[in-house]
Amino acid sequence: MVTKETSKVKKAASKAGQVVSHGVGRRKSSVARAWLRRGKGLINVNGKDFTEYFDTEYNREQACLPFEVMKIVNYDVDVNISGGGVNSQAGAVKLAIARALVENDPEMRAAMREFRFLSCDPRVKERKKFGQKAARRKFQFVKR
Repeated sequence: MVTKETSKVKKAASKAGQVVSHGVGRRKSSVARAWLRRGKGLINVNGKDFTEYFDTEYNREQACLPFEVMKIVNYDVDVNISGGGVNSQAGAVKLAIARALVENDPEMRAAMREFRFLSCDPRVKERKKFGQKAARRKFQFVKR
């Protein structure tokens, strides 16, 4: 029977190019799955470099934030994203990378919690209600 301790040792001893850990992040309707490998710090998103995929500087910073704050540069990341818009995808990538890093090194959990990288943002679009024009907007009132 394999215990958690032996599986952690196997993950830490993996060679360059082998998957070290995996994380899933969700934001609104976006789902990101990230695989960490030992490497030089490259991030690929849906087969593209993340600088090509995320066109704005803000989204690039959001996606890389766990690496920048924890000062980690020796991992390559492959990310598959589906659904949502570009901003929510960047948030999903941030959560997926943070969870993968914590899976690889559980001692990072306290620092990640301090920077709130492991907390999922639960805000989603409110549904439209019947008898109304939108979620909260009512139809125009007619007095007579």
